[in-house]
Amino acid sequence: MRAVAQRIKEGRVEVEGEVTGEIQQGLLVYLGVGSDDTNQDVKYMAEKLVNLRIFEDANEKMNFSVVDIGGKMLVVSQFTLYGDCRKGRRPNFTEAAKPEIADQLYLELVKTCKEMGVQVETGVFQADMKVYSINDGPVTMLIDSKKGF
Repeated sequence: MRAVAQRIKEGRVEVEGEVTGEIQQGLLVYLGVGSDDTNQDVKYMAEKLVNLRIFEDANEKMNFSVVDIGGKMLVVSQFTLYGDCRKGRRPNFTEAAKPEIADQLYLELVKTCKEMGVQVETGVFQADMKVYSINDGPVTMLIDSKKGF
């Protein structure tokens, strides 16, 4: 499971002109599910995202998590995080999970983060989404449940 987590001031997702998710301060998370991901990857990723200390304290040190600041998460599915661009000019997506598996694990991650005390908004799985955000910092983290980076 891979994620791009951005610290944002605000963000929203629109599908066909309708807002499907919107938050103020918190994390915008683009989430990709790999073909070999399991519930263990969901658990790892949820723990990492919810507890990642990338929000500043009074001394401008990154000491607070999204929970600590009372922030929210906007989670957007993005299979393209598994695009392999090392060979040729067209990305290869063979490492991305099949849609039915990816959707199940994506929803499980959202549920797990909610159970951990974070309000979570989402996009729409497999939809053509327009994602708007105002980055804070910017601060952007790459997370891989297999610890590949």
